[in-house]
Amino acid sequence: MSKGKILIVDDLHPAFKENAEAMGYEVDDRPLITRAETMAIIAGYDGIAVRTKFLIDRELMDAAVQLKFVARAGAGLDNIDEAYANQKGIQLLNAPEGNRDAVGEHAVGMLLLLMNNMRKGDQEIRNGIWDREGNRGYELKGKTVGIIGYGFMGKSFAKKLAGFEVNVLAYDKYKTGFSDAHARECSMEEIVKFSDVLSLHVPLTSETRQMVNEEYLFHFRKPIFFINTSRGDVVDTKAILNAISSNKIIAAGLDVLETEKFPALANQSWYAELVGSPKVILSPHVGGWTFESYRKISEVLAEKLKEL
Repeated sequence: MSKGKILIVDDLHPAFKENAEAMGYEVDDRPLITRAETMAIIAGYDGIAVRTKFLIDRELMDAAVQLKFVARAGAGLDNIDEAYANQKGIQLLNAPEGNRDAVGEHAVGMLLLLMNNMRKGDQEIRNGIWDREGNRGYELKGKTVGIIGYGFMGKSFAKKLAGFEVNVLAYDKYKTGFSDAHARECSMEEIVKFSDVLSLHVPLTSETRQMVNEEYLFHFRKPIFFINTSRGDVVDTKAILNAISSNKIIAAGLDVLETEKFPALANQSWYAELVGSPKVILSPHVGGWTFESYRKISEVLAEKLKEL
C-alpha cells in the first residue's frame, strides 16, 4: 500500500527518490515542471520536494489540499512560507547537515584568498605585473574570527578553522551554553571589539534581513575581513562597499548577494562598484553546492522523511 505521492519539482539527486520509493511512496520526478503546471496537479500529492525553483507560498499550499510535507533540498527555508505551513500543519524538512562541510570549506577558501591577495596576484601576473610588496598577505594564526550564527554552518566553519590556531568567537541570539572545542560563546559586544574576521551563518528572517548595514559595521573596532555565505539579503551591499572605501573592511568574500542572477544583478545601482573592486571576491551562491553535497542533501532529506 502506498504511503502517499511525492512530486519532485527541482533537480534533486536520485538518492531521494530511490529512498522514498523504498519506503513505499510513489514519486513523480519532474525537475522541468513549471509553477503553473505544478499548481494544476499539486492537489493529488502528499509531499513536494524543491530546491530554489519557486516559492512554496499560500497560493500553492492552498491548492495542495492533501499536502503533508515540503522537503527543501538545502539548508534555508526562506523560499517557504513557514508560518502558513505551520498553520496548516504541513511538516517542513530541510537538510543543513548535507551541505555544512561544503559551506565551511568555501568560507575558509574565500578567507584565505582574501588574506593572501590570491585573486589580485593571479590577475596581475596574467597582465605582466610582478608585484611582491603590493600582494603581501596576512596570516590567520593569532587572529580572532567572529562567527554570527552557530548552527550547522557556523559550527562547520569553526571546525574547519581549528588547525589555523585562531581564536574563534561565536554569537547566536537564539542559543546559550554552546561553547565547544572550536568556538567560545560570546556577546555581540565582544564580536565587534575583538574580531579580525567576521563570517555570517544565519538564516534569512525578518530579523536578519539587512542586518549588516552602515550602523552595524560602524561598531567594529578594527578593520575586518568579511565573509558572507548565508543569504544575500542579510547584507546591505552598498554598506559593504562603503566600509571597504573607508577601510573598515579590508576585503570581502560574498557567495550570496541581495540580487542574484542576470540580468537583474547587472541592473543594481551598486553592481559596477562591486565588480570593479579588487577587494571583493564573488562566487555564484555555490558555497553549499558541491558534487558531494548534491548527494548528501538528498540522503539527509530521505532520512528525515523516514522519521515523519
